[in-house]
Amino acid sequence: MKSTPALLFASTLLLSSPAWAQAPNVVVSIKPIHSLVASIMQGVGEPALIVEGGASPHTYSMKPSNAAALQAANVVFWVGHGFEAFLDKPLDALGSGAKVVELGEAPGIEKLKFREGGAFEAHDDEHEEGHGAGAHEAEEAGHENHAAEPEAAEQGHHHGEGEFDMHMWLDPMNAKAMAAEIEKTLSEADPANAAAYKANLEKFNARIDALDKSLAETVAPVRDKPFVVFHDAYQYFEHRYKVRVAGSITVSPEVLPGAERLSEIHAKIEELGATCVFAEPQFESKLISVVIEGTPAKSGTLDPEAASLEAGPDLYFQLMENIGASLKECLSSAS
Repeated sequence: MKSTPALLFASTLLLSSPAWAQAPNVVVSIKPIHSLVASIMQGVGEPALIVEGGASPHTYSMKPSNAAALQAANVVFWVGHGFEAFLDKPLDALGSGAKVVELGEAPGIEKLKFREGGAFEAHDDEHEEGHGAGAHEAEEAGHENHAAEPEAAEQGHHHGEGEFDMHMWLDPMNAKAMAAEIEKTLSEADPANAAAYKANLEKFNARIDALDKSLAETVAPVRDKPFVVFHDAYQYFEHRYKVRVAGSITVSPEVLPGAERLSEIHAKIEELGATCVFAEPQFESKLISVVIEGTPAKSGTLDPEAASLEAGPDLYFQLMENIGASLKECLSSAS
């Protein structure tokens, strides 16, 4: 049969169609993990993201669109139990068709237990205190953009003995381990694109090695300067780069600190000579003003969950570079 121009045109379109048209439906919980998945899927497809924009996984409530995306998913990536609590029930309710991958359990992940005691652990009754010095200001500050819905508040994870800190991506070597598990999962689910996933993993690992070296150089001049963070999310970064986190204002960001807790942190800042106290973009920074009042400490912002960044394959690298740059900027300028 003689080929017609129309037939040749249709054949050309078919042959030039991108591979991502047949890629699996992939859903990811939070931005940093989504960035890792997007890096491995580059040129093949784009994963869907649940916690978009400036929302926090600590206070997130599922939307109907999120539920629909999960039901249509072939593969779901999340950090795991103890972090995205809003996903516990929806994932339990999923049919057997979707493969759910808990990246916090990926081979090669280095896990660190929650820190307890001193400036990293609040009193159990802190949220039941009255309006002592600083508490009223803290409550007013928190009401502006920290009032979680009841369901989200109930889902809040609290640091308990035997549990692990789930902010594992803040060590680039853990990001490497997660990426390897992502590549393995996608290659098994989509063998036709396995070569692309493998090539993307190799590129990703090279970028991570360069990032790791750059971050070590960035924070080297300020390693010995202690600082305080809004919540204890930075243990993995601290462990990797040997910076000095002196304490956190609150254990869980969905639980507002009371007057006694603020007083403890204020005293800790003076005792250790902490030079900077860091807020987070999702939570009201007035709490920071309360604890540094009357001290020489300066304030800055860290964004461990990338609330202020645009989702995509470059987000993870921007996130880590921003943390390093923010630490260096604030700690270098402090006395």
